[in-house]
Amino acid sequence: MTTLWKRVVLVSVSIPLLTGSIVADEVTDTIKEALEAYKKGEYTQATEDLTYVIELLKQKKGDNLKNFLPEPLEGWTAEKATSLTAGSAMLGGGTMVSRTYHKFKSKITIEMVTDSPMMEGIAMMLSNPGFASSDGGKLTRINREKAMIKYNKEKSSGEITMVVDKRFMITVTGKEVSKEELLDYAKAIDIKKLKEI
Repeated sequence: MTTLWKRVVLVSVSIPLLTGSIVADEVTDTIKEALEAYKKGEYTQATEDLTYVIELLKQKKGDNLKNFLPEPLEGWTAEKATSLTAGSAMLGGGTMVSRTYHKFKSKITIEMVTDSPMMEGIAMMLSNPGFASSDGGKLTRINREKAMIKYNKEKSSGEITMVVDKRFMITVTGKEVSKEELLDYAKAIDIKKLKEI
C-alpha cells in the first residue's frame, strides 16, 4: 500500500468524528476528490487534496482543544479563545490554542500546542533539573505533572511550561502577576480530561 493511500485510509477513519458538521461535509467531499485523482494517477492533485483535508482536521482538533482552556478565575475576565493550525516553523506543523486573561494591569496567557515535534525537546528539558536551573527555572509538579516555572519577582512576570502525556505542551505566561496567580491558572487546567482526548 502506497504512503498516499495510507493517508487516505487514515483520514477516512477520522471522518465519523466529524459527521453532522459543515467541516465534515467538506472533508468527505475532498477525500472523494483525492481518491478520484489518485485513481487517475493525478498524484500531485491527490496530495494537495489530502493536505487540505489534514488542515481541516487540525482546525477541528483546535476547536475541540479550546474547550480545555479554563474559564477566568474570580476577579478576572477573559478574551475569546483562539486556535491556529500551522505548517509554520513556529509550531512545527502543530496546532495551537490560546486564551488571554485580564485583571486590571495583570495579564495571563495560556497556550496549548499539540502535534509538534518540539514536544520531545521540551520534555527532555523538564526531566533535567540541571538544565532548568541553568536557565533560571525551577522544576515543580502541577496536577501531578512535571513543570518548569520561571518567575521574576522584580518584574512581577513569569512563565510555566508543562508537557502533558507527551502530546500537549502547555505554557502559562504572565505580566504584572504574582507567582501564585500563575500557578492558580496552571492548576485550573483539567489535565485529567485533557489526557482523555
